[in-house]
Amino acid sequence: MKENLNSGIKNLEDFLKSCKSSSVKFQVEMVGITACLRAWKEHCRGEGETTKDLSIAVQMMKRIYSVMEKYPELLQEADRQLIARCLRYLGFEELASTLHPAQVTENDMKEKKKNKYSVGIGPARFQLQYMGQYLVRDERKDPDPRVQDFIPDTWQRELLDVVDKNESAVIVAPTSSGKTYASYYCMEEVLRDGDDGVVVYVAPTKALVNQVAATVENRFSKNLPNGVSLCGVFTRDYRHEALNSQVLITVPACFELLLLAPHRQAWVKRIRYVIFDEVHCLGGEIGAEVWEHLLVMIRCPFLALSATISNPEHLTEWLRSIKQYWKQTDSMIEKNTASSRNAGCRASSHQDYLLRKQSYKVRLVLYAERYNDLEKHICSVNNHDISFDHFHPCAALTMDHIEKFGFPSDLTLSPREMIQLYDTMFEFWEGWPRAQELCPEEFVHFKNKIVIRKVDARKYEESLKAELTGWVKSGHVQEARMVLRNLRPPPVVSSENMALMFPRLVEKLRQMEKLPALFFLFNLGAVERNARSVKRFLEIKQQSRRPLKADKEAYDMESKLRKVRKSLETQKTIDKRSQKNPRKMDQSLIHEAEHANLLKLLEKNLEIPEDCTYADQKAIDAETLQRVFDRVKFSRKGAELKALAARGIGYHHSSLSAKEKQLVEILFRQGFIRVVTATGTLALGINMPCKSVVFAQNSVYLDALNYRQMSGRAGRRGQDLGGDVYFFGIPLPKIEKLIKSNVPELRGQFPLSISLILRLMLLASKADDPEDAKAKVLSVLKHSLISFKQPRALEVLKLYFLFSVQFLVKEGYLDQEGNPTGFAGLVSHLHYHEPSNLVFVSFLVRGLFHNLCQPTRKGSKHFSQDVMEKLVLVLANLFGRKYLPAKFQDATLKFYQSKVFLEDLPEDFKAALDEYNTNVTKDFASFLLIVSKLADMKQEHQLPLSKIDFSGQECEDSQLVSHLMSCREGRIAISPFACLSGNSDGSLLHLETSDHVTLRTIGIDSTRAPVLWPQEFDHQGRKMQLNAYALDFYKHGSLTGLVQDNRINEGAAYQLLKDFSLTIKSISVSLRELCGNEEDNVVLAFEQLSETFNEKFKNI
Repeated sequence: MKENLNSGIKNLEDFLKSCKSSSVKFQVEMVGITACLRAWKEHCRGEGETTKDLSIAVQMMKRIYSVMEKYPELLQEADRQLIARCLRYLGFEELASTLHPAQVTENDMKEKKKNKYSVGIGPARFQLQYMGQYLVRDERKDPDPRVQDFIPDTWQRELLDVVDKNESAVIVAPTSSGKTYASYYCMEEVLRDGDDGVVVYVAPTKALVNQVAATVENRFSKNLPNGVSLCGVFTRDYRHEALNSQVLITVPACFELLLLAPHRQAWVKRIRYVIFDEVHCLGGEIGAEVWEHLLVMIRCPFLALSATISNPEHLTEWLRSIKQYWKQTDSMIEKNTASSRNAGCRASSHQDYLLRKQSYKVRLVLYAERYNDLEKHICSVNNHDISFDHFHPCAALTMDHIEKFGFPSDLTLSPREMIQLYDTMFEFWEGWPRAQELCPEEFVHFKNKIVIRKVDARKYEESLKAELTGWVKSGHVQEARMVLRNLRPPPVVSSENMALMFPRLVEKLRQMEKLPALFFLFNLGAVERNARSVKRFLEIKQQSRRPLKADKEAYDMESKLRKVRKSLETQKTIDKRSQKNPRKMDQSLIHEAEHANLLKLLEKNLEIPEDCTYADQKAIDAETLQRVFDRVKFSRKGAELKALAARGIGYHHSSLSAKEKQLVEILFRQGFIRVVTATGTLALGINMPCKSVVFAQNSVYLDALNYRQMSGRAGRRGQDLGGDVYFFGIPLPKIEKLIKSNVPELRGQFPLSISLILRLMLLASKADDPEDAKAKVLSVLKHSLISFKQPRALEVLKLYFLFSVQFLVKEGYLDQEGNPTGFAGLVSHLHYHEPSNLVFVSFLVRGLFHNLCQPTRKGSKHFSQDVMEKLVLVLANLFGRKYLPAKFQDATLKFYQSKVFLEDLPEDFKAALDEYNTNVTKDFASFLLIVSKLADMKQEHQLPLSKIDFSGQECEDSQLVSHLMSCREGRIAISPFACLSGNSDGSLLHLETSDHVTLRTIGIDSTRAPVLWPQEFDHQGRKMQLNAYALDFYKHGSLTGLVQDNRINEGAAYQLLKDFSLTIKSISVSLRELCGNEEDNVVLAFEQLSETFNEKFKNI
């Protein structure tokens, strides 16, 4: 420590981590304090006379923090005297006096010396300004016997208590705070309890499913009976031991399949706990209703985890109402089965015990404090250089926002940002009455404290926020406006192409020691392009420093290596044929030595210099790295990902295979890869904490929710002192909106669909346990989040249910008693694709597929290429609907392999679709007329944004308004404002435009009608063509062709084809099960198509 303080401190901290003795640790800390004091004095006598290096003072205070907080009982008088001496040298006389009052005779520090050694600011300001990341957190020191690896916080212990008592809980805590630990504790308890119980872990993405499954496999081990596995996985395209495992990791749609399966009830009754990770997906636009169905159908306790729920109380209240329903239902079922149990029927006693053992209580566990503070920075580019401006969170606010909403609940300040806010407030109001009271040195929770705690800083932050809010509300608006304006960073300057500057941004972050970092973009192509551009930047950098002859030398060595290898192989062949000759053996040894030497020289020649790679070679050994690389040896993107990883770079998006994503995840967590470009899928629960997060592309998908999910990755607990968030190429107004906007409240989405109701009817009529099935169906229908405490919404849902049942009866999927008939099973099997599944079956019933699927000759089971292509054309119009932008039709583009624009349906199919749409539209228009009676007409007479009301007395007094509003006479389901344009109830028959004219408060739009429009138009009224990717691929079998001509990213194209192939296979299998005739042409045609398409897909 005398020679180099920084390396000495590092060694000291490494020793403290490994040491177990508190007394030894205390002595080492005191040695550290002495060394820091010596270094500070030497520094101040030397170069510190002009500019002081406060990092030495920070290290000294950090060591004092440690001693005062961890070992107060070991402090002796001499130790206190030393610490007081250190504080005096830093200029903190008052603090020193609280610890050890100075003696006049001992005071060897005159005024001149004080100025020489002092840091020049007060102790509170010094700690907030320079030591914010070291402020002491309130952490418990008493171990919990249930947790071996760490000492859990109070809120984490509450979660463990929840599991111990078989209760349910909604858990809202920041990313990386440790909330997931309760999930693994829950699994451990169920595994320990026996071999029958099951835990289901529901994750929003396949990437998270794979990561959790790997963690479970590594974390737990258990001897299980034959046929039972510890961990199972169930996703749409991969299924492993789904029903034979004790821990099932799955996605919402697949878990819903199991809960709605009539013959899986026995398995469902074995479920002891369900864990919902990222439960805020309940508020999403796509798939949200599936999360809702799961929460209302499960009878067992659950844990619902999230970092971003703005109204957890409302969610918890809804879930409690559901649990009360199940409590009453279970009680009723228990009474109904009591007689059979008394009679000696104990077959289901264990399942009954599992139900009886649970609690129906739902707790809400909230924890808002991030361990690490996040600071935001804006990147600007000028003169081919990148600079960063700190963005103070308060700069995002306006007077209007503070007056109406106050400070956003999750807008937090780092300690240095608190100081910055106070200084700015002090600067712009000279006569500020509370300036002295809120001065850091005088603040009640800081005064005379040697160790300022994080909780003290939070109180200071709240006081400053309350004061600034008071300024706005008490008339000091001008001063408050000047404060906010002064906190704003300078305008972003970007004179360069931001995409081209991306590699320089990464390089700058490396120089600032801000790696590892995640770079979020919202376009698959951009994710891959930016990763490649960083690799190219490093390669050019390496090449520019490479000696001119190096490439020729490498080429020569490779040639020699080939010759030596050939000689070795020849020698081995000769040795096998003849007896071993000593001379020949010597020759062989010489060749081997030469080979090893050449290989070593070549590796040295091709070695990547340390500053031309972001990889940390020390993070992982060569053998493990090779094992990870070998897993993607034959994958589509494997070669590119390995080449990028060699430079410490990776990319991650939903279109990569599981093994490809795992390569990036594993190497990033290990610290080998330190730069990853990714889409938003990485933000959903994937364990990839980093030092910095960069938003490198603006997008409509970058909203308040995604911003919080993604930025929460920054700042690794136990590794980083803080986290940094950078905005690169994001407009300043967008940044301000992201920071001040609240996460949308969870209010639920429309929960019903025609296919869902058919699936519920299938469950109710065919279930092994009718009573249990009926209870589940009623729970789904009665407990939607959107209708919770909203009786009007509940009535709308009831009417929609009746409309759906009427439709299903009319189409022949239900009989008059509500029992499923005909092709009900096929429709439910294809429920992912509503309304295409309903249209497909209507084509099938009309005999259109039988007309199309004619074999090449009578008695043959083979169908011509022309028939197959027409079949793909029909299926692509139904299940492969991806639209091209309208501008594509106007552009003069040249296509090489693909036709690109999908043709319309064949005439007979088109006519059938038109007839189907017309019939459904009439029925849906009738439904809208009925449901419109439930509209809130007071709201309907208000303009949606300004809320100007046109229904009051003042409007009746206006002749113009009265005349305009009279246009609504004779109209039932049309908005009073839409009536002004001449719209009438007849407009409901044009569903493609009806959303613009219907009453908005009924909460029903045209997407609830099971119609499939053959044409779509963009916002400018231009027709959009369907992309013919599926048919084009079937014809040429080239993924490259789809990328080049159809303008689809390679990974996205691969996933689209995979989904299309799975759909064909689902239809083929379902038709075979339904059809009694083994020679049916339609069944044979779909089997041929499924086999052919799958073969082409496998050959990619």
